This record gives sequence, structure tokens and C-alpha cells, in this order.
Amino acid sequence: MGVLRTGLLSITFRSLPPAEVVRLAAEAGLDAIEWGGDVHAPHGDRAAAAEAARLTREAGLTVRGYGSYYRLGVEGQPFGFEDVLASAVALGAPAIRVWAGNRASAEADDAWRERVTAEARRVAETAKAEGIVVCLEYHANTLTDTCDSAIRLLREADSANLRTLWQPAIGLSAAERLDELTRVSPWLEYVHAYYWVDGERRPFAEGAEEWERYLRAVRELPGERHAMLEFVRDDAPGQLLEDAGALKRLVRDIECGSIE
Repeated sequence: MGVLRTGLLSITFRSLPPAEVVRLAAEAGLDAIEWGGDVHAPHGDRAAAAEAARLTREAGLTVRGYGSYYRLGVEGQPFGFEDVLASAVALGAPAIRVWAGNRASAEADDAWRERVTAEARRVAETAKAEGIVVCLEYHANTLTDTCDSAIRLLREADSANLRTLWQPAIGLSAAERLDELTRVSPWLEYVHAYYWVDGERRPFAEGAEEWERYLRAVRELPGERHAMLEFVRDDAPGQLLEDAGALKRLVRDIECGSIE
């Protein structure tokens, strides 16, 4: 039986400066932040990453991960994995998020899969030297757009330092999503938490019954796992406070065993 923690993806509030993101996360009573590499901690900008880390620590929060936008196997990116790793080190992040290419699994031939898999293995081993795990974004239009494809990639990369994130896939039922979560759980690092209905962002409290099933499954895993909030309705700070309250109540009830 593991431990559940809570957190926030900084990209939830891309328009706000890092200090304000930290203030909101602390006010919401969350435990951690995943810092995004697109705005708040740009890839390769060690100074920005170090400042985000300082703000996080001083607020009594932890850095859960570095949300990079590095795409495995894709040429011509404006930054390399070395830049990503430098930022993660400056942040003191224990995990780096990367994307499994830029093609849907249904459109990927064997050569493409081999290319993405080989680079996944390479970056995982590179990050290992810094004590950082590499995690795959669980997302459409990549090789993690289905559970079967994600597991194939993880198995073929065959690196203990390669993990995956998880988030509810659009178009699946709650039961199907739970099945996917259970199947990828041997590689699970943490989850991105939000609640959508027909593509519309909704208050997290409306999805509490569904998320109780997911988080109960996550808690069955050994160690510590975070549920990291993102996609709050209308990008509203007030909605974050409401969503965080709902998430924390859910975690508390699961931890205390009051939900049967």
C-alpha cells in the first residue's frame, strides 16, 4: 500500500509568473509542482529553473517533475535533451516528462517505433547518471496514445529508468480508463488529474466518484505517487482552489479508509 500526494502542473497557469504559481499551489494546500519547460522553466535555462526551485522550496513545496516538451525521435527541435536535462538538474527534479514522438501509434511503422524506442532508452540512461527518471507523456498522437502501444514501447526500451505518466484518455469509459491505468501501473510514476465531460473542463468535484476509482488503484502501488492537477476550468485561480479542495478531500478519505 502506497501513499497519495497532491500537486499542480505549472502549465495550468502559463500566463502567470512562477512566484504566483507557487503562491497559488501553497494557498491550495498542495504538496508539489511539476514545472513546465515551455514558459516557467525554459529548456536549458538553468537560472530560471534554479529560481523556480528556490521559490518552490521556500513555500514548503517539492518539485515533482520537469514537464519538458522534448519529443523522442523528432529532428529539428529547438532544444536537445541535454538542455532538458540541465534544467531538470537545476530544478532538482526527480523526473523528466518527454513525449513519445509525434505520430499516432496507428500511423507508426516499425522503423519509426524502433527510432523512438532507441532514443527513449538513450535518454533514460543519460538521465540515470543524474539520478533522474524519464517518464513518457500519456497522450494522443504519440506512441502512448493506446495502452497496448505504451506498454510495447516500455517493454522494448527495456530500461528500469524509463517510466510513464497517466491521464484519462478522451473517448474511453471510466472502466476502460481504469483498465489502462492498472495495466501501465508497473511503470507508473504519477498521474495528471482533471475532469472533462465531452471535451469541456468541469470542476474536479464532479468527477470525484470516477477519480476515487483511479486513485484507489494508484494507492495500491508501493511507494509515493502524486495526483497533479491541470486543466482547471476557465484557467481560473479560484477554480484551482476549489479543485484542490476536492482532490485533497478525496485523498484524505481514501487514506483514512472512509470510502468503501
